[in-house]
Amino acid sequence: MGTSLTHWGAFRATVEAGDVASVAPIAGDTDPSPALGNLPGSVRHSARITGPAVRRGWLDDGPGPSSRRGADDFVAVSWDELTELLAAELRRVIDRHGNSALYGGSYGWASAGRFHHAQSQVHRFLNCLGGYTFSRHSYSLGATGVIMPRVVGTHDDLFKRSTAWDVIVEHTELLVCFGGLALKNTGVNHGGTTAHPARDALHRFRAGGGRIVSFSPLRDDVDGPCDWFAPVPGTDVAIMLALAHVLATESLADRDFLATYCTGYERFERYLLGIDDGVPKSPQWAARLCGLDPEDLTALARQMAAHRTIVTVSWSLQRTRFGEQAPWMGLTLAAMLGQIGLPGGGFGHGYGSMNEPGLPPLRCALPRLPQGVNPVTSFIPVAAISDMLLHPGESFDYNGLRLTYPDVKMVYWAGGNPFHRHQNIPRLRRALGRVDTVVVHDPYWTAMARHADIVVPSTTFLERDDFSGSRNDPVLMAMPRLTEPYAGARDDYDTFATLAAALGVEEDFTEGRTSAQWLRHLYDTWSQALDFAVPTFDEFWSAGQVRLPVEDGLTLLADFRADPVAHRLGTRSGLIEIFSDDIDGFGYSDCAGHPAWFEPSEWLGGPRAQRYPLHLIANQPASRLHSQLDGGKTSQESKVAGREPIRMHPSDAQARGLHTGDVVRVFNDRGACLAGVLVDERVRPQVVQLSTGAWYDPVDPADPEAMCVHGNPNVFTDDIGTSSLARGCTGAHVLVEIEKYAATPPPVRAHQPPRIVRR
Repeated sequence: MGTSLTHWGAFRATVEAGDVASVAPIAGDTDPSPALGNLPGSVRHSARITGPAVRRGWLDDGPGPSSRRGADDFVAVSWDELTELLAAELRRVIDRHGNSALYGGSYGWASAGRFHHAQSQVHRFLNCLGGYTFSRHSYSLGATGVIMPRVVGTHDDLFKRSTAWDVIVEHTELLVCFGGLALKNTGVNHGGTTAHPARDALHRFRAGGGRIVSFSPLRDDVDGPCDWFAPVPGTDVAIMLALAHVLATESLADRDFLATYCTGYERFERYLLGIDDGVPKSPQWAARLCGLDPEDLTALARQMAAHRTIVTVSWSLQRTRFGEQAPWMGLTLAAMLGQIGLPGGGFGHGYGSMNEPGLPPLRCALPRLPQGVNPVTSFIPVAAISDMLLHPGESFDYNGLRLTYPDVKMVYWAGGNPFHRHQNIPRLRRALGRVDTVVVHDPYWTAMARHADIVVPSTTFLERDDFSGSRNDPVLMAMPRLTEPYAGARDDYDTFATLAAALGVEEDFTEGRTSAQWLRHLYDTWSQALDFAVPTFDEFWSAGQVRLPVEDGLTLLADFRADPVAHRLGTRSGLIEIFSDDIDGFGYSDCAGHPAWFEPSEWLGGPRAQRYPLHLIANQPASRLHSQLDGGKTSQESKVAGREPIRMHPSDAQARGLHTGDVVRVFNDRGACLAGVLVDERVRPQVVQLSTGAWYDPVDPADPEAMCVHGNPNVFTDDIGTSSLARGCTGAHVLVEIEKYAATPPPVRAHQPPRIVRR
């Protein structure tokens, strides 16, 4: 029996014959994630990469653009040959095209470990070679990461230093949740999590008389009792504006707070009241967009002003076109209530989006592997990878800057699967076909590994020593190896150390340390900088964990409210910027100087809905973390007819002659996939829900436009950014049509390895 840690929980495992046989959550975790059930059998799964491999076409013809990525055979090579080929290609690209031609595309969720963290490893290695083109922000928070520093001076503190669950339980009377409060997402935290307190906190909140209002097309975005409003998807900002209109016109807005702690409210109020455009943003105006009763909105606004209220906005609402507006407007609405900084009142962003908001932060930083300095200045917003690869040399707007896409020749990917995250997979495949070389480190034959030229087999976290913790969890936990590396897999660190030696930068990368020596060095360096005592490394490793002090009882922005001068925000004004002179000065047509309603192209109120009349919500799955371990037991048991399930309202199913268990074709003009029907009244009419994360499985691997037979919604999402400001991911919402698949469904081959030949 061994103990370890994943992003979705700490666990004890029984290992037999080199693989995990069973798992159980650690003691004290009262609401463990069901995704732990994907771990048994994962080490020796059929999708494991057993040894180094090179795409046949790249090996035969050399580097260059290719339409065969994703369809070609692979050739098994030795580790020595892989090292020689990869080192030579890195040197060729750097010498001929410069370091900006390298794109370091890791995304960081591969392991919870602090040392064997794929993103840190690959970025440290590439920095030793002179740097790389990098990405900013994340698919989850692309819009938030840009807009909230402009509005409130930070985005990290909205999660790390959010109002604590215990404070909400004691003081909050009304939780108004835009995008719901989905507990399935609170199973996960980057860096691991040893407890899942959200469900218990909501139980105690309700028991004390607290009330939850949920605005979401999905009833189960809040578990348990709530007042459920099911608006037309994409209209949350219009609803918030209507609530704000009631506060403004009925003298319920806290004008003292707005004058003391905010700037620009007067400019926003002109828009809110329709003084300049002749369109008051009233409940009657919003009702025509969102489909809700204007009297209900009016009554709710009055209740919010009369009670201690938190306005929460889920991360999902900013993963849409004009996604900057939802968190900005949510904060503005909370500012009008005047309760920001008061216990149990104010604003929250991400409750129900991850197991971080509401948890007390550590009083210290955590150990981390230094990544070095990247001298390359070229970067992209993370969701613009296809734009970059397809349009080198073209200019684009981003956060007030006018930037140019670099001409990337090599994509170096470790620790992520963009076929899960990135919109419009057909376009992504064409983009990956344009570069000279794609390198992928992965334990499994994911879609990204199948589209690589050089495939580097990585160990899983179960096969190496590490330790980890998260910034909102009181435990730093040892992660001892539970089994030996499978087949020909190697730790990424050892792979990079060997490559670094071949390229003459071994000392820079390793600093003369093995993996074991790095673990001790990182722990010792960290512990010496603390202002409290922790055990020695040997004591920590033997005990398996060390508990760390946290800051209990936080209220978001309480210090700012207590003294806005001493604790001024990181904005230009030092205040909450309801109107931003900077953003206004950028002159963007798709992001004004204050929060506003912009009509999206993918919504039921637009002309596109005449052709594609169902609004699909592509949210996070309940059965796994993103696409990780999709072949595991819990994930597989969630499938319908072997495909990812698509939920739809009984009226929409009946209109199409569909029943639970049917295999259907889900499509629009960008692409199509197969899915398995689940008829469910908890979904709003005209809305369907298909989670992300089913491994991409095209019926014809040689055709970028081919239908995915497994149910990946990114085959038909639109590859367009949130706005010129952030260019964040917009993959959460898309219009589709659904029809029964009349033919015999093709088999799902996503978890089988590609054809591998030996020379």
